[in-house]
Amino acid sequence: MLVREPIAEAGLELLRRRFDVDVDSASKLEDRLGEYDAIVIRSATRLTAELLERAGRLRVIGRAGVGVDNVDVEAATRLGIIVANAPESTVVSAAEHTIGLLVALARNIPQAHAALKGGEWARSRYGGVELADKTLGVLGFGRIGQQVARRALGLGMRVLAFDPFVTRERHRELGVERASSQDELFEQADFLTLHLPLTDETRQAIGRAELDRMRHGVRLVNAARGELLDEEALLEALRSGKVAGAALDVFSAEPYTGPLLAEESVVVTPHLAASTGEAQDRAGVIVAEQVAAALEGGLVRNAVNIPVVGQEDLEVLGPFLPLAARLGRLAMELAAGRVEAVELSYEGGLAEYDTRLLTVAALNGAFQGRVERSVNYVNAPLVAAERGIAVRETRQPSSRDFTNLMRVTTSAEGEEVRVAGTTIGREDRHWLVHALGFDLEIELAPLMAFFRYDDVPGVIGRVGSLFGDAGVNIANMAVSRSRRGGKALMALSIDHVAPAELLERFRSEGFDDARFIALA
Repeated sequence: MLVREPIAEAGLELLRRRFDVDVDSASKLEDRLGEYDAIVIRSATRLTAELLERAGRLRVIGRAGVGVDNVDVEAATRLGIIVANAPESTVVSAAEHTIGLLVALARNIPQAHAALKGGEWARSRYGGVELADKTLGVLGFGRIGQQVARRALGLGMRVLAFDPFVTRERHRELGVERASSQDELFEQADFLTLHLPLTDETRQAIGRAELDRMRHGVRLVNAARGELLDEEALLEALRSGKVAGAALDVFSAEPYTGPLLAEESVVVTPHLAASTGEAQDRAGVIVAEQVAAALEGGLVRNAVNIPVVGQEDLEVLGPFLPLAARLGRLAMELAAGRVEAVELSYEGGLAEYDTRLLTVAALNGAFQGRVERSVNYVNAPLVAAERGIAVRETRQPSSRDFTNLMRVTTSAEGEEVRVAGTTIGREDRHWLVHALGFDLEIELAPLMAFFRYDDVPGVIGRVGSLFGDAGVNIANMAVSRSRRGGKALMALSIDHVAPAELLERFRSEGFDDARFIALA
């Protein structure tokens, strides 16, 4: 095993007790990588596809840190190399830094410190406000958000969180109130801390419109991702007094040199949330444990690529893995992300196999882009557990209409969303055969649309016309109804992303429900 960059001594000792370890940061990596079964790196070592092609013995890459941007994960997966990192290593440090920013913001500590260092005794100028009995709004209630909430409760704050993907039970366990909407959070928060994952949907999640809905004099903390916040809108809100102050550890472009630095009401740090000795040491120990597990055939819980699957099972289950991911994603989207439990049901021949891999695939699909970490086949069950989502499997050896059938059912607050699918033909095409209480048959595609409506003449033509006017081609269509004149469901696959205004047009046309869903 090669340890290419320094890690905690405890991590090194763990590895040395079980393997032959070389610590070498000087040699040319291309000359030596082929000699090792494992390599441990941090951020400075780049493992490219070309380099990995030369590593004939390599079985695992351990990245002592959160990201794996310096590793060609796709190439590693193709070569059967497990890539593992230490995503939980920075949770405590990030949560503590958030609380530090919160206290500094409330009491003007950096400003008072700078003034006194400059010879000014500005006692009355920097009095600040108490945190006790104030409401802390936590936007995004994943691992770090939950740890921030624990600490804020210890400061005597009322904590209100909004995250539709975390159950009421999990909020209740932590003693945190659950906001029913983002607007409720904005209306009540005296302080707001951001802990959202960065996705296309959350980029600039806090802009002018969101700031306008917040209470006057709110204070913001962002130690998550700089791109979550519209910095120009924040600057305007600070100057108008709408926002009383902000504490920022991250920025949309770093190093940051912009106008927010000149605002006295803004506390800043240069992306320090994960920069503690303990976090770095913890990363070394965690990655050492993961590398040891990979080499000894144990569970690699922080693997970022697909784990090895037995060839015999893979021949049967393999075609259903992408179907499971699509059904999981579809069920989550149709449920609008509000999920307290997920049930996976396997009927027919599938029921004879160990279907846990399919369940993980469904969860993996469901959580893509919806949580703050990178989700994979290994950590998807952990993501569900962290959010208090109950996961259940059922099996039935026979299916009424299909050789194999997979159902995904989500439930929350007494409401269920169920979808079902199977594979058809030699190419194992993915077919949706049930959705939202209706039986239908349509091939799943990267872009889907679903409409619920009253079964009256002219609806199909109207849908086609609206899509045609928007320049969006309909590839396939399936229609199902409960009874003549009752409710109906229309499912479509489309060739191009439909504009957002088209969705609003459908909703204004009297449809009970209209959804555009990307499954790719």
